[in-house]
Amino acid sequence: MFLSHEIRRHPAFREGARGMGPAAVGIGAWGLMTGVAMLKAGLSVPESVAMTLLVYAGSSQLAAIPLFFAGAPAWVILATGFCVNLRFVVFSLHLRPYLMHLPRWRRMTHGYLTADLSYAMFTRHHPQPATTAAGHLAQEAYLAGGYCVTWCAWVGMSLVGIALANLIPQSWGLGFAGVLSLVGITCSMATTRLRLLAALIAGATAVAAYALPLRLNIVMAIGVAALLCFWLEKQLGLDPDAEDEK
Repeated sequence: MFLSHEIRRHPAFREGARGMGPAAVGIGAWGLMTGVAMLKAGLSVPESVAMTLLVYAGSSQLAAIPLFFAGAPAWVILATGFCVNLRFVVFSLHLRPYLMHLPRWRRMTHGYLTADLSYAMFTRHHPQPATTAAGHLAQEAYLAGGYCVTWCAWVGMSLVGIALANLIPQSWGLGFAGVLSLVGITCSMATTRLRLLAALIAGATAVAAYALPLRLNIVMAIGVAALLCFWLEKQLGLDPDAEDEK
């Protein structure tokens, strides 16, 4: 089994999973949007499920789907996916010293499952490769714990998006998928009372000013929320990041 009992039971595995927990909401939101987008773009359910399970690269998926249905040559689609994901070449080069002691198949599996946020969390927590066997195991367990959360959030919510896509009226289009994604990302960022208040003020203002032309209600919502929360922060002495660690 790839994730051995030793890795799964290591304290660093749970530490990596906990560290990735807050980001899982935003990752799941993008996964949900991608699942809906694949069905709305014309892919069948089996094709969408296969792409979700095999590709595991939302940006490449979203870039390739329009090209596929526009009849673009295969090399154009592959080149687009390659260019969109070039950043993973840099990630792999950076992770090489951390993983070179492992068998090739394990290095390739780690590379496949490591996404942007799991890479960022891992390298921030472990700025230098370990030099001992115990350190190597701890780093591998931390990396695995982080990307297990991101993989489950992405794939799980993508499958939910695929399942729900046919229930969404065609007239809503892909814009509805974008709204779902932004709602999820907003929820993941509302980690303090002040941030939650800002979101509520902005939402209420946007609804109240909906009749304004040129989507100016959005501009007004941003301005009102920013000014009111800035005033409250100064008047009440609130720290906008004080509750982030709770």
